[in-house]
Amino acid sequence: MTLSHPKGAFDSSRAVWRSAPGESHGSRVEVAFVDDLIGLRNGADPHSPVLVFTQDEWDAFVAGAKDGEFDV
Repeated sequence: MTLSHPKGAFDSSRAVWRSAPGESHGSRVEVAFVDDLIGLRNGADPHSPVLVFTQDEWDAFVAGAKDGEFDV
């Protein structure tokens, strides 16, 4: 499946999904890097929608997470 993004297309058939180590059951987030785009999905449901980010968007997300921007 190819997903559209304003900066290009994310070809999920070429994605190698990776997740953080942990329990193999329950929900987990998986990430895949394909060309210049990054895909993010629910690893517990491989057919779930994929969020697609550019490298700049991904870098901003990671920086925000490190700074506690998303802490509850």
